[in-house]
This record gives sequence, C-alpha cells and structure tokens, in this order.
Amino acid sequence: MSATKEAMVREFARFQNPQETREDAGSGDGLDESELHREEIELPDGGQLVLTDIEGITPERAEKTAARIARILNSKERVHQR
Repeated sequence: MSATKEAMVREFARFQNPQETREDAGSGDGLDESELHREEIELPDGGQLVLTDIEGITPERAEKTAARIARILNSKERVHQR
C-alpha cells in the first residue's frame, strides 16, 4: 500500500472514531472536529470514484479528478490488452 493511501485510510479511520474531548483541552490538540466533504462520481464503464477531503469539493474539481482517473484506467487497459 502506498504511503499516500495509508495516510488517507488512517485519517479516514481517525475521522470515523474521533477521540473524546477533554474539558481542559487546549487549542491545537487535534480534537477539533473537521468537516469531511464527500463526493461520489460515476466513471466510464461502470466504475465509481469517491472523493473525500477536508476542503470543499467543487464540481469542476470533481470532474477534473474523474477525467484524470478515467485516463489512468484507460491507459492501464491499453497496456493489458497488448
């Protein structure tokens, strides 16, 4: 598993199971709840892409990412067909 994927999975798990807050907790202790944005996109050939980020996901960003993933998948299919 790539380091990027491991970091994403770790952060997603942390978000799903937040630590309990303490009354004496100071700022910057990592216990603030971050809003997680999620967008599901259908890819060509029936695939599905799920984007998650702490930043908002604009329709343009989602479309650009979906097009990039579709190109990657298409290029891998061509390599496997040779």
